[in-house]
Amino acid sequence: MNRRRFLKTSAGCAGFLFLSGCAKLVQKKQPNILFIFADDQAFDTINALGYTDVQTPNLDRLVRNGVTFTHAYNMGAWHGAVCVASRTMLNTGRFLWEAKELEPELKSEQENGRFWSQFMKNAGYETYMSGKWHVKDINPHDIYDHVRDVRPGMPKDYFDWENPAKHHPGYDRPIENEPDAWSPYDTSLGGYWEGGTHWSQVLGNHAIDFFNQTKDKDTPFFMYLAFNAPHDPRQSPKEYVDRYPLDTIPLPKNYQPLYPEKEAIGCGKDLRDERLAPFPRTEYAVKVHRQEYYAIITHMDAQVGRILDALAASGKADNTYIFFTADHGLACGRHGLMGKQNMYDHSVRVPLFVSGPGVKKNTKIETPVYLQDIMPSALELAGITKPDDVDFHSLMPLIHGKKQKNYDLIYGGYIDVQRMVCDGTFKLIYYPKIDKTILYNLEKDPLEMVDLAGDPQYERKINELRAKLLHLQKELADPLVK
Repeated sequence: MNRRRFLKTSAGCAGFLFLSGCAKLVQKKQPNILFIFADDQAFDTINALGYTDVQTPNLDRLVRNGVTFTHAYNMGAWHGAVCVASRTMLNTGRFLWEAKELEPELKSEQENGRFWSQFMKNAGYETYMSGKWHVKDINPHDIYDHVRDVRPGMPKDYFDWENPAKHHPGYDRPIENEPDAWSPYDTSLGGYWEGGTHWSQVLGNHAIDFFNQTKDKDTPFFMYLAFNAPHDPRQSPKEYVDRYPLDTIPLPKNYQPLYPEKEAIGCGKDLRDERLAPFPRTEYAVKVHRQEYYAIITHMDAQVGRILDALAASGKADNTYIFFTADHGLACGRHGLMGKQNMYDHSVRVPLFVSGPGVKKNTKIETPVYLQDIMPSALELAGITKPDDVDFHSLMPLIHGKKQKNYDLIYGGYIDVQRMVCDGTFKLIYYPKIDKTILYNLEKDPLEMVDLAGDPQYERKINELRAKLLHLQKELADPLVK
């Protein structure tokens, strides 16, 4: 345990006897909290926000009915399963490297009542969970009142982890003018179809059951509904794939066949996510993958609609705050990458919507935040004083205009091969293994296509951001900084 963690834990537990988990109840009237979580959904997949390639009528409802944080980020990951880091940060409230250090001690955290759901339960909430979990060593049945179908990190596919060089259906595909062994709507291939009903639909079914359980109760609820979609294998019913004819799928403007530094940043052929499409990336392969990506997002969106309708039918909607986000984004062919293990906005930036009592409708807030800010937001709404060891900050003061920003800078890190700092206008990406710096002006170049690092006029800006990155690394106990 590092000194920072020890000091925070010691200070945070002063009120432990008052309420388990170092949190105390400061108000009586509590709203319901509905949290809906997607997996691998990039920020630019919401029709109502101007990204019209994708059909998302129900997520568009959330945009219209509340606040959109247009620049919500995931802080990074300590291994290729970025979702594990994201979800550990979310459920413990710890920043990236502290969450990594905490990971071997998560059972102790559970025993001390320090998970998000435990804070809510101790504050009088009835807690519900279904879907993807992926937090190491923690069983949701131990920290939620009601649990249905806890899902793994991803639906089972054909990848042979013992022999990654082997060709597998669903990987290194498709190849133009050759038969494709994979079909997103072939139910015999398992994956999302395992069990007979698509997992996204199962989650919708469980949500409806949960609302039926709670509709006649006075106890406030905290509901954690986590889709596996749109994570690969990107499967959905044929009717959804048919909504996206291949000849209508545009090639991303920041498409490129190969990312030059792919091996040096851990995104080469040894990374499972990057094996989904052939090297080099072809225009045809990228369009097919994006077709399947859009289809599973639209299918998930239909289940979100069922969830919202069930909430309305329960009679609880007027006193319910809804949070929607994803654990991280996805490249899916942009910059020559397929996965999420990179510092580009398509992979670190996510949709984030908040609606509920007193939240302005159809409003956008551009100040950068982290998606994990949702956790302390829910604590605040529940009347829980934020524990000292929760690092992230509530979104509610931003929503109500009581605060202008949560963070001066956004930090990103991926194992020991990538670092990032963003000040809202400029983003600096640094690759330590090869001592390479990249600089983008996000206002002028939101697709991150023009690297300014070689331009002498930006030398001062690079030095400024490198100094700020180093300061953040020290503050966050980045393992690259001793």
